[in-house]
Amino acid sequence: MTVREVTAEAGSDQTRPGGVAPRRRRLPLRTRLRRDWQLLAMVAPGFVILLIFSYLPILGNVIAFQDYNPYVGSNPLDAFVQSNWIGFGQFQLLFADPAFWHAFRNTLAITAFQLVFFFPLPILLAIVLHSLLSSRLRGFIQTVVYLPHFFSWVLVVSFFVAMFGGAGLLAQTMREAGMEPWNVMTNPDTFIILVTAEAVWKDVGWGTIVFLAALSTIDQNLYEAAAADGAGRWRRLWHITLPGLRPVIVLLLILRLGDALSVGFEQFLLQRDAVGRQASEVLDTFVYHFSIATGNYGYGAAAGLFKAAVGLCLILAANKVAHMLGERGIYSRS
Repeated sequence: MTVREVTAEAGSDQTRPGGVAPRRRRLPLRTRLRRDWQLLAMVAPGFVILLIFSYLPILGNVIAFQDYNPYVGSNPLDAFVQSNWIGFGQFQLLFADPAFWHAFRNTLAITAFQLVFFFPLPILLAIVLHSLLSSRLRGFIQTVVYLPHFFSWVLVVSFFVAMFGGAGLLAQTMREAGMEPWNVMTNPDTFIILVTAEAVWKDVGWGTIVFLAALSTIDQNLYEAAAADGAGRWRRLWHITLPGLRPVIVLLLILRLGDALSVGFEQFLLQRDAVGRQASEVLDTFVYHFSIATGNYGYGAAAGLFKAAVGLCLILAANKVAHMLGERGIYSRS
């Protein structure tokens, strides 16, 4: 009996005449709530936090279309209602501001640089760790590279200053060797490399854990069968490992593109004075300095809404490309 015959015989009891699968009867809402109330109770605190801090603030985007004045009225709600409606006036000012476009270009440049030189590193490190035979050594390296993820940006920048600043270890070593010290922390020309190196040191471990989890789901029998057929390490990597990681790579790449205009705030704010505004100004710091610090909240809301719209367009476009390449992406119509 062939595989097709066995499959057809096994599924014959679950289909109606004509090969149509029976539709499952949907339980009433009250029955599902009574059945799953424990799970819903566990999810409720997280849902409330998400609602308060992520979804309700979306309503504040209305000030992007107002000449918002927080001091109008006796409470914050009066400020929303009584502020003058100016339509797209804030966006016209925003798009005519050279400082905004400079921050926009800086943000795109840093995102593109990190996408090329940072995004592949967790994949490579996960593959290297996965190939280690000693689980104890693998766990030790995994813990070491993951630890900086819990450090604040203040600590990360302080560490890099101690290593590469004007009085840091690198500069002192170069002086002792009779060389002119190179202060990496104040060089605007290499700032994009500096912030990428800081992001790699801080977050490469988190991405490695994600890809290690994906590697653990690949059937080991595939490797054994390929090795028995004479496939070398590189062919197994190309034909088994990378295809097994491809869904996770596509998913994380889409999410990264959706967050392309959010390269960070604290990291750039802490180093803005050292390298200058021209090198370190990104959209997040632009919103702070030109909106929150000056009290022009509608202007900052317009910049934030523009950033969110661009991120949404990038997610939709990247997900469409993923569907064209045969991947599910972050959502699927089917």
